[in-house]
Amino acid sequence: MSKHDNANHGQKQKANKNFVWIAGILISVLIGLIVAWMGSHGSDKVAGIPVFALLVVCAFVINWIAFVPSFLTHTEKFFDLTGAITYITSMIAALALSRELDVRAWLVAGMVMVWAARLGVFLFRRIHKAGRDGRFDTMKYDFWQFLMTWTIQGLWVSLTASAALAIITAADRVEFGVAGTIGLLVWIVGFLIEVLADWQKTKFKADSANSGRFITTGLWSWSRHPNYFGEILLWTGVAVMSLPLLGGWRWCVLISPIFVFVLLTKISGIPILRRRADERWGNESEYKAYVERTSQLIPMPPKR
Repeated sequence: MSKHDNANHGQKQKANKNFVWIAGILISVLIGLIVAWMGSHGSDKVAGIPVFALLVVCAFVINWIAFVPSFLTHTEKFFDLTGAITYITSMIAALALSRELDVRAWLVAGMVMVWAARLGVFLFRRIHKAGRDGRFDTMKYDFWQFLMTWTIQGLWVSLTASAALAIITAADRVEFGVAGTIGLLVWIVGFLIEVLADWQKTKFKADSANSGRFITTGLWSWSRHPNYFGEILLWTGVAVMSLPLLGGWRWCVLISPIFVFVLLTKISGIPILRRRADERWGNESEYKAYVERTSQLIPMPPKR
């Protein structure tokens, strides 16, 4: 193959990849618009526009704005922090634009902001300590691929926070009731599990004696991904709290915990970590034994 043919082949491959990235952006925006429309049924309005829809648009816009300096400087260091800021901004805007707020609305907004602030600071400190995030090594130099990643983050916030936004922006209010109490308790348990799991792993890695090793103690002796279980659980709690306010197309916001579960167990969470762990420790008998005896997600006593 001549140099000219090689050049044409390379250009064709790049064009095909760009098509995939652009398609990913358009599909993400389309899904966001569908959720915005469905979730807006029963939403409070500002100047005739559903607050729920405005907040979904806001989630995408924040990430597109943050994309610009990140691409120009080819850095991923503010990606996770921007995600947290998007959650917090959406909650504050929801409170500011919605009327007749009740205990459920204020409580859920606070819960989401506490979760987002804690996770955002945790991830921001982790990437600055590491200096880089390997997921972005090539994509941060590719305009369309990097833009798609930021767009997907906007969609991630919109889908994950949809039940919370439905609660805060609801045009009608109901008593806190049993669903509110159960949902709050589920959220507290999930949040504590996630925080404790992250703290245990951070403490484990901080000990130089554990360099290059994998954690098998604390919650990690009962689950290989207890932090993910906690996150799924806390968003399930928010969804339960939203149940009395749902009706018609607004039931779509129950996609929140389902989306989090699928994302963490099938797409970007467990599959990626499992592949990295297998590459690093897959030949070690100790690691094989740990995988064999320990639940993948739901914390359970180790198998004997």
